[in-house]
Amino acid sequence: MSYVDEVIARVKEKNPGQPEFHQTIDEVLESLRPVIERDEEKYRKMALLERLTEPERQIKFRVPWIDDNGQVQVNCGYRVQFNSAIGPYKGGLRFHPSVNIGILKFLGFEQIFKNSLTGLPIGGGKGGSDFDPKGKSDMEVMRFCQSFMTELFRHVGADTDVPAGDIGVGGREIGYMYGQYKRLTNKYESVLTGKGLSYGGSLARTQATGYGLLYFTRALLKLNGIDIAGKTCLVSGSGNVAIYAIEKAYQMGAKPVTCSDSNGWVYDPEGIDLEALKEIKEVNRARLTEYKNYRPNAEYHEGKGVWTVKADIALPCATQNELNLDDAKALVANGVIAVCEGANMPSTLEATKYLQENKVVFGPAKAANAGGVATSALEMSQNAERLSWTFEEVDEKLCGIMENIVANIDAAAKEYGMDGDYVAGANIAGFKKVLDAMEAQGIV
Repeated sequence: MSYVDEVIARVKEKNPGQPEFHQTIDEVLESLRPVIERDEEKYRKMALLERLTEPERQIKFRVPWIDDNGQVQVNCGYRVQFNSAIGPYKGGLRFHPSVNIGILKFLGFEQIFKNSLTGLPIGGGKGGSDFDPKGKSDMEVMRFCQSFMTELFRHVGADTDVPAGDIGVGGREIGYMYGQYKRLTNKYESVLTGKGLSYGGSLARTQATGYGLLYFTRALLKLNGIDIAGKTCLVSGSGNVAIYAIEKAYQMGAKPVTCSDSNGWVYDPEGIDLEALKEIKEVNRARLTEYKNYRPNAEYHEGKGVWTVKADIALPCATQNELNLDDAKALVANGVIAVCEGANMPSTLEATKYLQENKVVFGPAKAANAGGVATSALEMSQNAERLSWTFEEVDEKLCGIMENIVANIDAAAKEYGMDGDYVAGANIAGFKKVLDAMEAQGIV
């Protein structure tokens, strides 16, 4: 049995009941096979893949808090500090009922390579809780966040681990956690990113993941001789990533015609009304059922169906494994030319393979949605210098980072004889930098 196969089998045996983690291990290690096989015995002796797939630290803790009725509630909190070879752990905090250690290990493992691809000195980590902020009052969210940070603060720091937001964690939650961190440590430092502009946040951070996805998509299409202007786009999700992907798509001359939430989806053939979407989701925190109040001619459908609409480009921006094999077949049948991932691992392995086999240009999440963490790292730099850059300065740096990622993953794929396989290119390009750092630092 090859070294790669040994490690895949061992990881699955040691981590039962964690399908998302197994999925990312399969996807990443399979694409790294040609790199590992060039010097397999050396890497086996170093136990390189075992060290790469085992988090440096996993933290689980109790989060008690009091709801508005005076009832004590208890949630689980987590932080997975996966790899610090190239810098302090960096990765978001997710507050959602689906959060468990397996999902966070999948996200943290992906984060290692995503962060490496940015070219910035940040390692990989992820954390969160099974707490659901939906339907909670501001005071309930504040009490939860303060309790969560009362434990987490001892494990994070500007040069140790710098979390950011993710699903369920926006500016409100970051603010409450930062206030509690400062209260506990008496330190005003860059321990969290995604902060408000009045206390160390970066301009363009809110837009960064969505904008970065479109900068990446435009560059990847250009590499393949395609102009994004005039193309019709399918977007899933209606959170931060989806909203700002839609905004930037319009700025590039494309027309996004769909969005979705956990209840259903909208098809607006005239193009999604961005201001209406922002009001529904960012101001009212409501469901997409309200969209027809703004655009009566749009279609609202319960359940799932975004990927059945005919379009040129698909941008999954909701959650993991939202785009399955049947969805991929529908996209191919409708003539889609590119799929670029805005969420973390939104396509199943079967869907990814089907799209690639049918010559769809495929931009994997760890490359395509790296704009958020890249701008978080730029926020860290501004905090360290006690400076604030303009929106245009940050946006220009973000665009350059995303275009550089496209060039690097293309070069890595070509180097290993896999021209056009940007999944392999992203994994290889991210891995090689981490590999160099791990080898240099010894067996730690």
